[in-house]
Amino acid sequence: MVEEHIIVQNAKKKEMINMHGLIIVNKEKDWTSRDVVNRVSKILDIPKAGHTGTLDPLATGVLVVAIGEAVKLVDSLTNETKEYIAEVECGTSTDTLDVLGNILEEKKDFVLKREKIEEVLNSFLGISIQEVPLYSSIKVNGKRLYEYARNGEEVELPKRDIEIYNIELLELKEKSFSFKVKVSKGTYIRSLIRDIGLKLNIPCCMKNLQRTKQGIYDIKDSHTLKDIENGNYKVISFYEILKDQPMVEVDEYIENKIRNGRILENRYKDDKIIFINKNKEVLALYEVYSQDKTKVKPTKVFNIK
Repeated sequence: MVEEHIIVQNAKKKEMINMHGLIIVNKEKDWTSRDVVNRVSKILDIPKAGHTGTLDPLATGVLVVAIGEAVKLVDSLTNETKEYIAEVECGTSTDTLDVLGNILEEKKDFVLKREKIEEVLNSFLGISIQEVPLYSSIKVNGKRLYEYARNGEEVELPKRDIEIYNIELLELKEKSFSFKVKVSKGTYIRSLIRDIGLKLNIPCCMKNLQRTKQGIYDIKDSHTLKDIENGNYKVISFYEILKDQPMVEVDEYIENKIRNGRILENRYKDDKIIFINKNKEVLALYEVYSQDKTKVKPTKVFNIK
């Protein structure tokens, strides 16, 4: 009986180690994104794990965690649009742009008007330039911005192009309001709230933030860490992740070449190709070789068996 139990345990452990794909986690407040990834990795006993877009400790909601070979897809998945519900505290600005920071300015004599807030929110629709927050992990001259902040060092904050696709006022209170927004990669909601406050002529900072969607992944399909501990979760497979992109099924002969990272003859109509085998297992991502258009070369090969 003891031997059978050990065999079952080892089989289950091997199955977990061989899991590859995405788990949509509903991150709780006060956890860093890295904390969540480490916890998922420990629960599932999987050495390789990562995430596709940082959430601040104050924020909650959708954190897309990649496990196993899916870690190789993280860079491409970070480019997806994101949707948030943000709660704004009015009358206070801070150095971190949220309620956890040191107060820089306070204002008590103001009135929030729905029409004015809606006008300001709508003014951010489209492409604009946003200044990155000082308290962020962006690197300048090899050092993260939050390190400059902690050391009291001056640094010029980078600016980047962002796009606001939709923005909508949800609830208005006497000294706060909430809004829903869909944004491009690289948009900082804390910075957006700061800029909204500047246009309202009222100091503002972020009180709460929930990411409700990243790309096609919605919070209604997410799992808490407790769910994952209890085995109540779904791993989104490679095939599900990539099924809307051009795929080519290959025989065993070509599969062996692909698994070994070989350059292939270009017989395909698309510049980028996903190769799968007869079992619908994703083998690799290939693209046309820039130096020889008659060839396709691997950009990512997945060790999934």
